Amino acid sequence: MTTTRPDTDEVLATAPTADTLPTDVAQIAPEHPTPGTLDAGALHAALLGRWAESRHRVRELIRDPRLHRDPLLGMDEHRERVLGQLRILVEEGTVHRAFPAEFGGADDHGGNVAAFADLVFADPSLQIKAGVQWGLFSSAILHLGTEEHHRAWLPGAMDLSVPGAFAMTEIGHGSDVSSIATTATYDPDTQEFVIHTPFKAAWKDYLGNAALHGRAATVFAQLITGGVNHGVHCFYVPIRDEEGRFLPGVGGEDDGLKGGLNGIDNGRLHFTQVRVPRTNLLNRYGDVAADGTYSSPIASPGRRFFTMLGTLVQGRVSLAQSATGASFLGLHGAIAYAEQRRQFTATDDEREELLLDYQNHQRRLIDRLARTYADQFSANELLEKFDHVFSGADATDEDRQELETLAAAIKPLTTWHALDTLQECREATGGMGFMARNRLTQMRADLDIYVTFEGDNNVLLQLVGKRLLTDYSREFGRLNVGAVSRYVAAEAADALQRVGLHKAVQSVQDRGDERRSANWFKDPEVQRSLLEDRVRTRVADIADTLSGVRGKARAEQAAAFNTRQHELIEVARQHGELLQWEAFTRAVEGLGEGQTRTVLTWLRDLFALRLIEEDLGWLVAHGRVSSQRARSLRGYVNRLAERLRPFALELTQAYGLRPEHLRMEIATDAERVRQDEAAAHCAALRASGEAPVEEKVLRDRQKAARR
Repeated sequence: MTTTRPDTDEVLATAPTADTLPTDVAQIAPEHPTPGTLDAGALHAALLGRWAESRHRVRELIRDPRLHRDPLLGMDEHRERVLGQLRILVEEGTVHRAFPAEFGGADDHGGNVAAFADLVFADPSLQIKAGVQWGLFSSAILHLGTEEHHRAWLPGAMDLSVPGAFAMTEIGHGSDVSSIATTATYDPDTQEFVIHTPFKAAWKDYLGNAALHGRAATVFAQLITGGVNHGVHCFYVPIRDEEGRFLPGVGGEDDGLKGGLNGIDNGRLHFTQVRVPRTNLLNRYGDVAADGTYSSPIASPGRRFFTMLGTLVQGRVSLAQSATGASFLGLHGAIAYAEQRRQFTATDDEREELLLDYQNHQRRLIDRLARTYADQFSANELLEKFDHVFSGADATDEDRQELETLAAAIKPLTTWHALDTLQECREATGGMGFMARNRLTQMRADLDIYVTFEGDNNVLLQLVGKRLLTDYSREFGRLNVGAVSRYVAAEAADALQRVGLHKAVQSVQDRGDERRSANWFKDPEVQRSLLEDRVRTRVADIADTLSGVRGKARAEQAAAFNTRQHELIEVARQHGELLQWEAFTRAVEGLGEGQTRTVLTWLRDLFALRLIEEDLGWLVAHGRVSSQRARSLRGYVNRLAERLRPFALELTQAYGLRPEHLRMEIATDAERVRQDEAAAHCAALRASGEAPVEEKVLRDRQKAARR
């Protein structure tokens, strides 16, 4: 099927606004939406969320070519360009929203992250280097320090007169921050901490600003005083003089060329008996008196550690937003191109088919568009939770734990999906997608590291899995887990019956009617029950295994956990997907009745049914879906993608990226111009009577003449 679409450049000329939308949409039956009449303003508002205004301001700023990545620059030139771009951000006052008003900020944590995330469209290196300076280095001072530290160091960090590094990660301990080997030993005679890296595995590595530009670092080390190790704390440590030379005792190396983000001067740092004043300890959560006495408002060392690291969760929150933006960018280019590029004469000898009219192309791109919407809505809810905690509105210990868990669930899903989407968009656009001018390969390379920094995705999901087990244990106290599993199964039976999840019920209901099967899958309660049940059942099963080693030797407990680790990470991922489905559903319900809500419901259904399709083997094996319904699912998902096909470009454009954000030839009408030129040439040639005769046609004519 071929649809008539508006010119891409016309649609891209302005971001969607309410006053550019059709006013008479109520006359169109919501059961039969038509292309070109979706409420783009409502979709745009839903996608950008509460801080849309902050995002619009930064999107307007990054239309400036001075902030764009120059793909022809080498590593050294790219690094200097990005440092200069940070100065532009300072001049424009775009990076200080989260800081206190007394230092020129706005105490706007949510708006700050929302705006910061959209810097990815200018250059991911710019975004991440800005994140190092203001999201990590400066934020460590703000959140781990006290007023004295704020007055001393925040002004220089905020205005970039003191570029800084965030020295947490070590070569030898990556994501295992609690085991880092750098030490900060207190000397009461001089009232100084001695920062020391005892061996090379303790060197701080992969640090932005460490190779060249950094003048100071917030260094995480094991705090030792009076012969007692009080765990990981953060210290403000000068590392270079004004000429850029390392200070005595400080050394390092340049990490050199990387797989992406080469506008950032990542490097290694090491410290040899470097002394800093006692007051350089960022002591909001742990302090050392002049005589060496340690004190903390948090008695538990474990809880203290996670509280300190939890204040830095904004990195995961921002990556979820920026990764989703990258998915939208890639899909915008690929879908716009698929609406113009023609290939193969499947239905017409004189006109080739649009790529997006092929079922496989629809499944490749529209499936991922549905997931990108789910990513955005869940990332928006994560940002809301982050702002509530950091503004103090909901800042209890439980609130912080919920934020940490939500961030650990959503960041992996959005960053993995961004890489998958950018790669699929590259392949779906053929050779054009491989051209640097279309940005897909470079964006894919730059975002590759997103899946392992600010927390390795698998490690984060393991944290989510452990939280699921903890919540499960709390729900049922000290009951025998095996008995609880049976209790859960019995309690769930009624719910499963209500939504028809038993195979026998399904067989009776359907009686061979595929439409009934499809209608069942469309039911939101069915979708919710299937997605919930696969998480709850698996958590109960894993808990049953672990209950068998409760109270036994540590090694035996660790061995039992290891036998279920992979499944725990999988169920954590499925829990994150359930959270995304719930966020998507709330977004759908937030729209007024009409065709836009109908189309967004289809998109939500596509997201849900793709998850169910991927896990269909488990659902059938465990009696949740009958074999008949399982057979009908794929056909219905294919029809759903086809139904969404006319709206794919509108749904993508609703995110509101302008030509200066996209900077992709495939997102313009250049391919349509080429196709029209080719079609006009062939039509003129046929009309002239001078077109050569195809050999096959000539043979057919000769055969007909001989008959």
